[in-house]
Amino acid sequence: MQRKGSVKYLHQAKSAKNDEFYTILSDIEKELRHYKPHFKNKIVFCNCDDPRVSNFFHYFSYNFKQLGLKKLITTCYKSINLDSFTENKSEKAIYLEYTGENKNNIPDPEEIEIKHLKGDGDFRSKECIELLKQADIVITNPPFSLFREYVEQLIKYKKKFLIIGNWNAIVYKGIFRLIKEDKLWIGINSNRNFSGFIVPKHYPLHGTEARIDENGNRIVSSNNTCWFTNLDIDKRNEDLILFKKYDENEYPKYDNYDAIEVSKTADIPIDYSGVMGVPVTFLNKYNPQQFEILGSNRDVNQDPNKVYGRGSLLNGKETFKRLFIRNKQIGRIKWK
Repeated sequence: MQRKGSVKYLHQAKSAKNDEFYTILSDIEKELRHYKPHFKNKIVFCNCDDPRVSNFFHYFSYNFKQLGLKKLITTCYKSINLDSFTENKSEKAIYLEYTGENKNNIPDPEEIEIKHLKGDGDFRSKECIELLKQADIVITNPPFSLFREYVEQLIKYKKKFLIIGNWNAIVYKGIFRLIKEDKLWIGINSNRNFSGFIVPKHYPLHGTEARIDENGNRIVSSNNTCWFTNLDIDKRNEDLILFKKYDENEYPKYDNYDAIEVSKTADIPIDYSGVMGVPVTFLNKYNPQQFEILGSNRDVNQDPNKVYGRGSLLNGKETFKRLFIRNKQIGRIKWK
């Protein structure tokens, strides 16, 4: 069952450039446990995080020695609040560099020197870019309204990353190109595996699963969220087990492409070598050694007369979002 209202609210937040969605610690712990080997002797940068309230800072500071980190850097935009759930604005942007030293072995940000940035702390600012250059891995929940620009910067500076984004970003211009080129992929948890996001008190609570938790935090849930990363994970190397055989009566061809419609990832035929249109949720099972991603029916930059482009029609009706793939393990096909 879809979480009614919450997804619509996140779309409205994007349009209004409301980016105050704070990640729940349990969701961070649930994802990060799959990446622990990546962190040894590394500098982690959380460049959208006020250390005074960020659960990303909490996770990495409390697990600093266990992960074997070299350094943790956090920065935040100046409008982030000292108490994130008031409408008062901070006058200065801050940053923190943590190397595991603290009193009483408790990484309290109040006991760690918090420094002020000269600028506003925007991740695109010169100061923050200089900090980015130091980092090995960037991990955060970036501004929802600036997701594409944020990813472009990570790619430009050749950074490893694990970030939270909207599931619909899969078909964004630029993001989909990175997915096709195997420079970005989906993390472990997505959609309903997210508990939700903490929002400030001036945000209304929408949706059937919006709630106030036992600590008084206001939570908005969504089934349209995922982790994006370029860190290798085990599931990316696991073959999708296929069991169905191709039957032309069961797999209709599109009106406008020489490709078959496969409405469920589990129904991908084991013996079909041609192009298949599959739901975008296929990316949760995608192994680049097993499949090749050719395009998307939302890829407006492609020639619509070729194998993939804008739209995919069945009996004159356009299907929902589809990725066009082929099984690399059956044999290559040639397209004119």
